[in-house]
Amino acid sequence: MRVVKDLQIIQLYCTVCHHYNTTLAAETQRLSNNFRPKFTDEECITIYLFGIAEGKFEVKAIYKFIKEYWGDWFPALPAYQNFNQRINFLAPVFETLCGLLMTNGKNDDPIFSHLIDSMPIVVANQKRAKNAKAAKSLCKKGYCASKGLYYYGVKLHALGQKQYEALPTMRMLCVTAASENDITVAKEWLSGVRNMDLFADKMYADANWTQELMARGVRLFTPMKLAKGQQYLDAADSIFSAAISRTRQAIESFFNWIQQKTQIQFASKVRSDNGLIAFIFARLASLAFFYS
Repeated sequence: MRVVKDLQIIQLYCTVCHHYNTTLAAETQRLSNNFRPKFTDEECITIYLFGIAEGKFEVKAIYKFIKEYWGDWFPALPAYQNFNQRINFLAPVFETLCGLLMTNGKNDDPIFSHLIDSMPIVVANQKRAKNAKAAKSLCKKGYCASKGLYYYGVKLHALGQKQYEALPTMRMLCVTAASENDITVAKEWLSGVRNMDLFADKMYADANWTQELMARGVRLFTPMKLAKGQQYLDAADSIFSAAISRTRQAIESFFNWIQQKTQIQFASKVRSDNGLIAFIFARLASLAFFYS
C-alpha cells in the first residue's frame, strides 16, 4: 500500500511541475529576493492535493499527515503557520490548476446535453450567519431552498456534460456569493454558450432567456411550473417534468459525490478570501486528478 501511495505522490508532483512550468508560475511571481523559496510551490501544491485525496480535510491534519509519513521527502517543509500562509498565497494557482486538470480529462464523445445547478458552501451556519465576517469579499448570507438552509457563504455553480450511466464531466465552474440568484448568474455566465441541450431546475425557467438561448442554438429544458390557480400538472406535463428531473439527478449525484469525497460544503475553518478559494478549488483539482 505504501508503494502505491508513493507512486501517487510522484505522479501528482510530476503533473503539478508540468503545469507550473508551463502555466502556473506566471501567477506566483514574487517581487523579492526570495522569489524561489527552498520549499517550492510545487511541493506545497502536491502536499495539499494529496492530503485531500487521503481524506485529510483540514490544513493542520494534512500538515501532520505528510510530516509523519513523508517528512523525509519534503526536508524544507516549513512550520505549520508558514505552510498555511503558502496555501492561501497559492489560491489563484489552485483555481487555474483545477481548470487545467478538467481540460486534460476532456471527453471527445460528441454529447451535447449539459446539466446546470449550484450547491451551497457554508462558511457560517444559520446561527452564526448574521454576524459572520470571514472571507467577506466573497461571502454573503443566502438561502438554499433544496436544503431549507439559511447560511453565510458562497455557491459553487457547475455546468456538466451528461454522460451515459456516469457522473457528468465538468465543463465550467464558478463561485458566487450565496445571495446571488441562480438564474441571474446563469444568464451572465452562459452568455457565450452555443449549440447544446441544457437541463436545469425550474428556478432557471424564464421565457425571455429561453428565447435568447434558442437564438444561439441552446434548448433549455426545465420541469413545468404550475400555472396560477393550478393545483396539479396534467398527465403530459407531469411525465415531461419527471423525465427532466431524472436527467438532472446526475448533477445532484455529482454534488453529493464531491461532498462525500472532500467535505467541500463545510468551510467553517476558512477566514480569508484566498483561503476560501484555495479550499474550494484544491478539492476540485484533487478530484480531477485522482478520479478523472
